[in-house]
Formats: sequence, structure tokens, C-alpha cells
Amino acid sequence: MEIILRQHVEHLGDRGEIVNVAPGYARNYLLPRKLALPATIGNKKHVERERQIVEAREAEAKGKAEAMAARMSAVDLTIARRVGDTNQLYGSVTAADIVELLKEKGFDVDRRKLILPDPIKAIGDHDVPLKLHRAVMVPLVVHVVREGGAKLESPPAAENSSADEPLEPAKESASE
Repeated sequence: MEIILRQHVEHLGDRGEIVNVAPGYARNYLLPRKLALPATIGNKKHVERERQIVEAREAEAKGKAEAMAARMSAVDLTIARRVGDTNQLYGSVTAADIVELLKEKGFDVDRRKLILPDPIKAIGDHDVPLKLHRAVMVPLVVHVVREGGAKLESPPAAENSSADEPLEPAKESASE
């Protein structure tokens, strides 16, 4: 049986394609779920009109996403967090934190569009891709800094000097 797909169906085809399937599969699965239409002349014209409308809508959405991507590429994202003695963050920076910072900068973005597999748990610059549209990806650079912003170097000098002191007497006692 020939049918026209109204949506992408896994292992069968994409929207608007005309495919041959078993009559039972069409009758019992595809047609009741409105995933397909019978391939008649009227339905072919109807699907063609739908395809044109969807393509126009898709082009408009892509244009908006590209414009937003151009504005976002110039945004500086700096997040200050409390840090321990070894520059390890207390807690982490999550996608929700980054989205909140973007909202403060005037961008309304869905948290699920940020591609952040694991929360950020270290100080420094981190690349976080943001998928605004199927074809538009924005690389955001998130700067995670120490709260207060005064010290951004490696572990504090006081810790290094105290770590060196116990070693020196041990060397002296070994030479005696």
C-alpha cells in the first residue's frame, strides 16, 4: 500500500515521502496515529502545501536563531563561585546557572538546549555549546572565577610554604 508520511518514522522515511508498506502496518499503525495519509492525488497536493508552509516556518526560525547566535557570540559569561584551598569549587556550575546568567544578559534560552553533559566543577574557561536550532550551534565560553575575584592563581602560597617546612627538617634530621 502506498502512503505519504506526515512525520519522520524511524526506519521508514521522512516527512513528505511516498513509501510502500504492508496494508496492515498502514491500516493498524500509521493511519490511526496520523503518521501517514493514503497516497491519493488530493493528499499529495495537501502534503505539498504543508511542506511549503513548514519550510517557510523553518527558514524563519533558522534566521532568528542565526541572529541570536550573532548577538550571543559577543556576550561575556562570568560566574563567581566559592572555592576551596585547592581551587576546587564548592558545588558546581550547572546548565540552569548558565541559563540564568543568559537571562540576566537578555537572552531567553531553554536549559535543554545547552549541551553540558556534566556540571562544571573547576575554575577556568569552559566551552559550552548551545544548540539554538537544528542547524545553528553557538559556542559559549563560560568563565568560572573565584568568588571575590581577588585570587585566580594556583593553590595559595601559604599552603605551599607550610607544605615545604615539614620536609626541610626531615631532610636535616636524615643528614645528622
